Amino acid sequence: MNNKLQNALLADVAREAGVSTASVSRVLNRAPHVSKPLQARVEAAIAKLGYVPHGTARALASRRIGAIGVLVPTLDNPIFSTAINSLEQRLKRHDCRLLIATYRYDLDDELEALHTLVQQGVDGLVLIGHDHRPGILTTLKRRKMPFLTCWHGLHDADWPCIGFDNTAPATALAEHLLALGHSHLGVLSAPVTSNDRARARLQGFLKAAEQAGCPIPDSHVMTVEYGIAEGFQAFDALMQLQPRPTAILCGNDTLAFGVLLAAQAAGINVPQQLSVTGFDDLPQARFMTPALTTVAVPAINIGHGVADALIARIDGETSPHQQLLDAPLVIRGSTGPAPPAG
Repeated sequence: MNNKLQNALLADVAREAGVSTASVSRVLNRAPHVSKPLQARVEAAIAKLGYVPHGTARALASRRIGAIGVLVPTLDNPIFSTAINSLEQRLKRHDCRLLIATYRYDLDDELEALHTLVQQGVDGLVLIGHDHRPGILTTLKRRKMPFLTCWHGLHDADWPCIGFDNTAPATALAEHLLALGHSHLGVLSAPVTSNDRARARLQGFLKAAEQAGCPIPDSHVMTVEYGIAEGFQAFDALMQLQPRPTAILCGNDTLAFGVLLAAQAAGINVPQQLSVTGFDDLPQARFMTPALTTVAVPAINIGHGVADALIARIDGETSPHQQLLDAPLVIRGSTGPAPPAG
């Protein structure tokens, strides 16, 4: 939109509201000391005429574009959708919109997506996890672009983050099963390539079992894509392992849902014959039969926290370099004592 047309539309709004174009500009740019009656008249005229302020003009006036970019591996995983929704709703309070790009755990594609978002114009960026191409940080620093990572708890001087420790809760899950007498554990993990969260959880499972003197052999660790179907299909292979697992640690809830449904279809009683754990605490987890033992990932709090902290950084304020949130165990009916040997 050229400036001449933009000014003409601004004049239409002013004429409809019965005020000057300067008054309209003051309302649009949220200038201080604008009276509520003036704001109401201008906003009513804008709504009636369907006027959309020109982004470039507003950005020049306010030094903000009014958009935040987020790079997320996938929206297929419901826990990410929950966080993104929380982030978007909180950003609206700051008069910001969200631009979303997915990259399917392809870090080269993530780098390209970041370049696209920066070129389109954003005030700041949100990234998931700690695994990124070096070019990401180079671009952000060169552009002096405010950014935050989330979903991990790694301390790195170059990467400010709001997240949680993925390893500790995974360790606690395995320790919970070991305390129930399970010595033969199986693991169903999401792919760990380009996914520091999946690696951290797997490390937690393996570390706890190793320290308890019940190491999990490589044959008992299966890697599949995210999804209920993938968990369902992997169940048969897990049940063919020797020794057969009496408990299965899943890297996320969706895989655990698939395992629970497959066990039900196979006539295997959970938890009397098999214990199952997840990681996320999706809303469906408590309604499964039996309800799923899992880790409560603070997705909503991450979304809110990232929005507030990133806007603070954009406004030149300081915010903590690292903020760690709790991700507690939620013990439900899908875990119980190990069945008798034999």
